[in-house]
Amino acid sequence: MFKKIIGIAILAVLGIVLVINIVETNKKEEASGPNMVDVTGDTSVDGVQIVSPGAVGIKEGDQAPDFELPLLNGEMIKLSELKGNKVLINFWASWCGPCKKEMPELEKLYKEHGDEIKIIAINATDSERNEQVVRDYIDENGYTFPVALDKDMSVTDEMYRVATIPTSYFVDTAGKIQSRYFGPMTYDFMVDTINALN
Repeated sequence: MFKKIIGIAILAVLGIVLVINIVETNKKEEASGPNMVDVTGDTSVDGVQIVSPGAVGIKEGDQAPDFELPLLNGEMIKLSELKGNKVLINFWASWCGPCKKEMPELEKLYKEHGDEIKIIAINATDSERNEQVVRDYIDENGYTFPVALDKDMSVTDEMYRVATIPTSYFVDTAGKIQSRYFGPMTYDFMVDTINALN
């Protein structure tokens, strides 16, 4: 009889410990918030976080940090060489649902207003499975705008401190950030923003 009581007591203690652990785990998950990285391809979300939420990023009025990156076609692109032109810098990834939603709008802008603004679509390449995934995504969808590869994320993370993708910066002819936007943009929004640039 005594052994049965001890056995039941031990099982009860283990059960209580298990319940406490489950409750504590749930509290930690609630405190940390939801997972901000969306790799499902769900285009109903507005953006996905790829770096620390404490990263602020550059703001309107700041000089656009200069960078030089390889394009998918093998050429190099340097932002400072585009000074005197209006520039749209768009940060994106092929796994990002909101980016996928925005890409056709960006292609339409490139085809219809490519003479008014230079577009640089900077892929957050280090967040991709590999570089070939990026090439395949662009080819399969027939996108023709310039795509730059940020292989070590130095431009995305360190220079522009992009916190969510897609994020876009509209740079005026003097090389300053005149507007920035978080989340997928529509064609009409992009045209209106271009028209407002100096």
